[in-house]
Amino acid sequence: MQCTGFLFLVYFCCAGAYKILVISPMPAKSHSILTDAIVKHLSSAGHEITYVTVFIPEKPSPGVTIVDVSENFKIFDQDESINIKKVLDKTDESSSIRSMLSLIMNLGNRTLSNPNFQKLLSDKNEYFDVLIIEWMFTEVYAGLSNVYNCPYIWFSSVEPHWMILDLIDESPNPSYNSDITSDSVPPFTFLQRVKELSFQALGRLLRYYYTSSVEKQLYEEYLIPHIKSRGGEIFSLDTLKYNASLLLSNSHVSLGMPVRHPANFIPIGGYHIDSNVKPLPQNLQSIMDNATHGVIYFSMGSNLRSNHFPDEIKQSLLKIFGKLNQTVLWKFEEDLPNRPSNVHILQWAPQQSILAHKNCKLFITHGGLLSTTETIHFGVPIIGIPVFADQYVNVDRSVKKGFAKRVYLSYTMASELHEAIIDILRDPKYTQRVKELSLIYHDRIATPDKELIHWVEHVVKTRGAPHLRSLAFSVNWYQKIYLDLILVVTLIFTTAFFILNYCFNFIKTKMVKKIKKN
Repeated sequence: MQCTGFLFLVYFCCAGAYKILVISPMPAKSHSILTDAIVKHLSSAGHEITYVTVFIPEKPSPGVTIVDVSENFKIFDQDESINIKKVLDKTDESSSIRSMLSLIMNLGNRTLSNPNFQKLLSDKNEYFDVLIIEWMFTEVYAGLSNVYNCPYIWFSSVEPHWMILDLIDESPNPSYNSDITSDSVPPFTFLQRVKELSFQALGRLLRYYYTSSVEKQLYEEYLIPHIKSRGGEIFSLDTLKYNASLLLSNSHVSLGMPVRHPANFIPIGGYHIDSNVKPLPQNLQSIMDNATHGVIYFSMGSNLRSNHFPDEIKQSLLKIFGKLNQTVLWKFEEDLPNRPSNVHILQWAPQQSILAHKNCKLFITHGGLLSTTETIHFGVPIIGIPVFADQYVNVDRSVKKGFAKRVYLSYTMASELHEAIIDILRDPKYTQRVKELSLIYHDRIATPDKELIHWVEHVVKTRGAPHLRSLAFSVNWYQKIYLDLILVVTLIFTTAFFILNYCFNFIKTKMVKKIKKN
């Protein structure tokens, strides 16, 4: 009886465990941090995870199987992918939409053709209850839902914008919604509205004439053979990419703007932040504890390297930091000679633990969404120095919200940075505002990690959550703009015009004939 009871307990505990495939093929550390956190939370909830990733952990968590696609690193040299000097000289083309889409298509080809990934797909006994697919300017991985005949969830690492919202509802109006590559935030001027409209129009043209055809080729070459081998019905990629059950968005209204979205849009911004802040290393703890005038933390993130700054910028930054009473922690990949005594170099920085310290007064950042989320979480004002992609709009939103100042990346930015530092440290409104936003951020019904787990499980329990699907997909585009009504009204008025005109001419002719007879 005891054995039977034990087996029943095991079955009961495991009955709610699902098999989940998480796909994150982007060779960028910031993306890995986010998907690693998804895997950690879901595996902690007892689910079995298969994780397609380029960053291979030394020891995977229990219940996590790694599919190694680290060959994706060969697509570009990370040291050269974001070259600060090229950005300074305005010769960098890696951030252009065409270059980015070309890179993403190459990445999709390399991921789907990877032997390790193909081995996973070839196993006919493998199945999944749900897929979680990171969206990054491509929808080709939506075809995997046809392979495994299961629902899937989009995951977006950035604030909601038209390209991702278009997949679960319909495109937001560009007159008051920023493009992901924009440097403007609403309310827009006339020229900014025209610019946002052109961004969306250009993006649609590129997707229609370039990425769509490439994605269909990849789907036909690498995924359809596996669908056929499993005996499944083949759907078009155009159908599949609009069939997501949910969008998990790394966003929150405290960070971005109050965007209109459907019921299956789930904001979970901040889920990657540890609920229990890890203690600082002893030497760093001592430095921060003894910083009587406070600490300024300076980091350009994981994809940008401070040692790529030209020497004149490094020296000018050291000079202005040396004038400050505050202690400066600078995340830098190598030591700097002749640095002031108040400047400490960190080749590796426990960012969350630094921001959580009571003496951290200011964060100088590149404006990545992870860093922006963490500064709201811990309530620290920022100075943003955006370099590429969504960093511009992230920093501009932060300035608009009142807890940040923006400094433009340039050879002469040190003096502007010094003025911004003094302004934020002297004016309490920046700290006050970020504390207000931090309250909004934390004041939720449930923590973002709990939301993440709940909604993923909800999709499986409800077989794809069709009850959350936007009705926008049941209406054709011409019906949304009432083109059919316009045609009907036009037809009625045109017909009425010709009938009345005919009647008028008929009566006129009769009257003329009658007059002539008389």
